[in-house]
Amino acid sequence: MTRPKLEWRGVGKRFGDAAVLDGLNLSVPTGASMVIIGGSGQGKSVMIKLALGLVSPDSGKVLLDGKVLPGLIGGRRRRLLARSGVLFQSAALFDSLTVWENVAFRLIHADRVPRRAARARALAALARVRLEPEAADLFPSDLSGGMQKRVGLARAIAADPELLFFDEPTTGLDPITAAVINELIVDQVTRLGGTAVSITHDLASARRIGDQIAMLHEGAIVWQGTPAELDTTPHPEVRRFVDVR
Repeated sequence: MTRPKLEWRGVGKRFGDAAVLDGLNLSVPTGASMVIIGGSGQGKSVMIKLALGLVSPDSGKVLLDGKVLPGLIGGRRRRLLARSGVLFQSAALFDSLTVWENVAFRLIHADRVPRRAARARALAALARVRLEPEAADLFPSDLSGGMQKRVGLARAIAADPELLFFDEPTTGLDPITAAVINELIVDQVTRLGGTAVSITHDLASARRIGDQIAMLHEGAIVWQGTPAELDTTPHPEVRRFVDVR
């Protein structure tokens, strides 16, 4: 049996008196694109923070390539997480840095790539998300929301990661721009041959970028299936979520 690329196994997480995750189980096969859907406040972002080692579970385990993330420290954790890329909900660009410096931030500051080589890799990543070289020396404030998302995606893929996380990648975008971002995500996941985990409220995005969809409700995964099954399942929580949108 093939070992999952990423796995939440019996994970529980509380913040104060609130149980955000409660016995959560989900496996993401290597090379799969998994989309997690669910209402606001259900813990989708917490799942990604756990997978990135930004917070630790109160119970259960999060495993990457079969290794328990909270048990890794120092260089071992850095080596594992260096293989990941993240597109944040707000793009999370540094206002004081140019576009290419944003894209190359990890290359320069974590991977110690020389600036000239890092700029060349940043320009290549920008080309992959269909941004012209002229954009490289602009600042985030010079860009539209859709262009900022493209820069965020370029930063996520600049180091050719094995594992990609997308946090609400189309939030705040008009339908045409959202469709472009969805296509770019699909293109880059396919090109890299990696594993992707996305969280979104956008069902059009979920259907386009995911080959598996999982629903998080009251701290646990209550349903999992393909995009086609999303429209046919009688599961009551899925129907409540899907049919009102």
